Amino acid sequence: MQELKTYTEQLEREIEQLDLPQSPANLYDPLRYFMSIGGKRMRPILTLLGTQLFGKNPSSALHAALSVEVFHNFTLIHDDIMDEAPLRRNKETVHKKWNLSIAILSGDVLFVKAYQLLAMQEHRHLPELLDLFNKTAIEVCEGQQLDMDFEKRNDVSIPEYIEMIRLKTSVLLGCALEMGAIIADASATDRKNLYEFGQHLGIAFQIQDDILDLYADPDKFGKQVGGDVIADKKTLLKLKAEELADPIQREVLRQLEKETDHTAKVKHTRELYTLMGVREACEAEMKEHYDFAMQSLQAIHVNLDDKAPLITLADYLMNREH
Repeated sequence: MQELKTYTEQLEREIEQLDLPQSPANLYDPLRYFMSIGGKRMRPILTLLGTQLFGKNPSSALHAALSVEVFHNFTLIHDDIMDEAPLRRNKETVHKKWNLSIAILSGDVLFVKAYQLLAMQEHRHLPELLDLFNKTAIEVCEGQQLDMDFEKRNDVSIPEYIEMIRLKTSVLLGCALEMGAIIADASATDRKNLYEFGQHLGIAFQIQDDILDLYADPDKFGKQVGGDVIADKKTLLKLKAEELADPIQREVLRQLEKETDHTAKVKHTRELYTLMGVREACEAEMKEHYDFAMQSLQAIHVNLDDKAPLITLADYLMNREH
């Protein structure tokens, strides 16, 4: 974990030094604010670890790592707008602290900054890095659109949901890792396995996020606990509940959707899910993807000791409380 802490501190220093002008203040102040309110910096750490895995100095991937983190924060600003979210990391979201137009424009600038940073990598790697980054950026947008489309549908299947979170969340983890592997000149087979490790770890991570949304300690979570239930979002918990419910429980679920008292809605939904074993069913699905991720990592042609930091990070992500 000390190695991960060192990378986090290095990334925080670099993020503080990002070239964000003072004027116009309403364009750049929101970015300084948002980039400074924390986060795990998981994605850029994965890029550095992906380079280190194949024996190359992680610092050689620093600009790509920062590019991934800046792009991720761009998506968060815009996702918060679309979700009408009041909090991010226990702080006001940009559109709440400023306004909608400022949040949109500030997010756009972050997207451009991501490309500026990526272009600072060694030129011989840029064609492959850009192909991967562009493919991933489009997939993330596709995932967000599916997420919004699902809000209007009552027939979303669990496989459809898994595909949505693969696109919205997981492909960026795979991209972050494969970028590191590209910079380290890894083989195509090892790159593919590393991408699959990140992709399935990302799916497991998002399922864990779904679970934490309802079951996390409010003081540690950093977001509104039960926010997905209040918004009637199609999460894996909700879909599993519908799959497991008997006719009486299904009717109770329908009535809970109409509940206007948010505190009561979250409380009674949690109680019903506990009775039905929804959390355990979701945890089993999470473990399936985690196991697939670890199998992909095992297939990479480097020594087991060199994989230790990625195994440590994966274990940390799967045992978090927020």
